[in-house]
Amino acid sequence: MKKVLIITYYWPPSGGAGVQRWLKFVKYMRDFGWEPIVYTPENPEAPVIDNSLEKDIPDNLTVIKRKIWEPYTAYKKFIGQKKEQKINAGFLSENKKPGLSENVSVWIRGNLFIPDARKFWIKPSVKFLTNYLKNNLVDAIISTGPPHSMHMIALGLKQRLGIPWLADFRDPWTNIDFYEDLKLIKRADKKHHKLEKEVLKNADSVVLISRGMADDFNKIYQRNYEVITNGYDSDDISNGSKIELDKKFSISYIGTMVKTRNPISFWKAINQIINLNKEFAKNIEIKLIGKIDYSVQQSIKEFQLQKYITKINYLPHNEVIKLQKQSQVLLLLINNTPNAKMILTGKFFEYMAAHRPILCIGPPDGDAVRILKETNSGLQSDFQDVIKIKENILNFYQLYKNQELSSDIKNIENYSRKGLTNRLVNILNGIA
Repeated sequence: MKKVLIITYYWPPSGGAGVQRWLKFVKYMRDFGWEPIVYTPENPEAPVIDNSLEKDIPDNLTVIKRKIWEPYTAYKKFIGQKKEQKINAGFLSENKKPGLSENVSVWIRGNLFIPDARKFWIKPSVKFLTNYLKNNLVDAIISTGPPHSMHMIALGLKQRLGIPWLADFRDPWTNIDFYEDLKLIKRADKKHHKLEKEVLKNADSVVLISRGMADDFNKIYQRNYEVITNGYDSDDISNGSKIELDKKFSISYIGTMVKTRNPISFWKAINQIINLNKEFAKNIEIKLIGKIDYSVQQSIKEFQLQKYITKINYLPHNEVIKLQKQSQVLLLLINNTPNAKMILTGKFFEYMAAHRPILCIGPPDGDAVRILKETNSGLQSDFQDVIKIKENILNFYQLYKNQELSSDIKNIENYSRKGLTNRLVNILNGIA
């Protein structure tokens, strides 16, 4: 077995989207001749806890956990948040519009904590891992971000030890959808770009999750970028038990719904159909699984849809899989931001594996729609196209009434977690 050190902030029992990608890679790496060693914080600021994910951790895996100091206690106190409350990602605000304290804290975060609030873990980690790796040889190092402090740890080790390094980007850095919201001064913006370029320049391989990201990163630094999307795990899908579909015409969205993902045209379309079709009004149920922004709550009220919404803050991953399979339709929302074309969310692939029709709202020439068409997994409409959104919903609804609503999906085997791990290992073999 070759050995690889994986530096990741997110690891079980932390839940949410950030942990899935590398948990699944680690699960299958031994099948392809690599022994993973995971380095992760002992006390991270986890957005949610999901103990159901621990079943995927391989037996006798070496997981090195070291304490991390993060400025979140002071941050919570400053904005009036309780110590036990979790920090939301992507500037999501659940209860109210951000006030002065939140705006000041965002300025501090963007300008003083570069690349992010985990920056204080970089130097201690480089020091510890330098000593560890001198006594425990590995063939490669992997860092995955965000948070991009993980890449800075790997960069420090690369400079000291020269070990082959693969940098994995689950999201962009300076082109992430909320970068403009960080209220950066010129000096801070310059430093973010400088650190980003150092990572792209010095890593032996850079892996991204979409073709659009590869095109975008080539504008920052030209090199070869490998694309390995997220995917689905067959073990999660084939649990053997038959699942009955929802009796109602359920449209389910799983994941965090931030302000830039608030589907105003969808709410408007649903409102118009309800007002014209009493039968539809009796049958429709919209399930929202995950945290939703204050702006989303306001839109739901504006279009008088409260009674049609079933809201659940969080479900363990195994229960999410079940809910996806029993839903009539799965709602896929792409952030309405300048980088929309390159966004390829992890939930998309699990949606496909659930074999339920997908209603996608996003750019028609984006990576998500390309795969939607390639796999014949659903219908698509642009952000503002209320007419097309209504048409797609009613198309699905008519099939539902006729008991013919199903998915004629194809080619999804290209996105199995095990197959994607094989591709990752081929890249590792090339640099080690």
